[in-house]
Amino acid sequence: MKLLLVEDEVKLADYLARGLTEEGFVVDVARNGVDGLHLAVEGDYDVVILDRMLPGIDGVAVVTALRSKRSTPVLMLTAMSRVEDRVSGLQSGADDYLPKPFAFSELVARLHALVRRSTTASLATTTMLRLGDLEVDLARRKATREGRRLDLTAKEFTLLTLLLRRQGEVLSRTEIAEQVWDMNFDSETNVVEVAVRRLRSKLDQPFERPMLHTVRGMGYVLDDRRE
Repeated sequence: MKLLLVEDEVKLADYLARGLTEEGFVVDVARNGVDGLHLAVEGDYDVVILDRMLPGIDGVAVVTALRSKRSTPVLMLTAMSRVEDRVSGLQSGADDYLPKPFAFSELVARLHALVRRSTTASLATTTMLRLGDLEVDLARRKATREGRRLDLTAKEFTLLTLLLRRQGEVLSRTEIAEQVWDMNFDSETNVVEVAVRRLRSKLDQPFERPMLHTVRGMGYVLDDRRE
């Protein structure tokens, strides 16, 4: 999951970037509103974490300008915690508002919730997903490869859809468990490995070229590699 952190307080930005990286996020950092807006518009981020009080242009102006170009989820992170401050931040286009000081665990939970909501909303507006000779029809809940229908269970279909929407991106076991099973990940369970193995038996084994790849120590990626 790729994040943009727009925060001018150096110590806090470094602390958050380090902690979020340890949680498995990929984090880019901007120190002011101008750079933050440029990266948010030009980059491909799952969530933008945005301080409200920034040099250059403030967070409200950033999210207002961003909303005219992209629908990336925005979590506003700020010491301005009055009700009217939260209301104005949300009305400007922010999706969530977390006042400082905050618990790091709550920030992580809110980020995952924003991504889940964003993924659900995207699925509602997109009906066809494709990668090479693989096609997934979301409206009819039908998956085919080389024109042959794949006989998938409900969870296998959900897992394939997640991987296909994030094609080329390595997804960790934790993220897959949270988004497919909506559960806190237990490192002792092998539910993800079992589901991936079953999906691979239907998606890859009957065909010449594999698409579902394991990245050792990191997770899984759906990629139409032609090596």
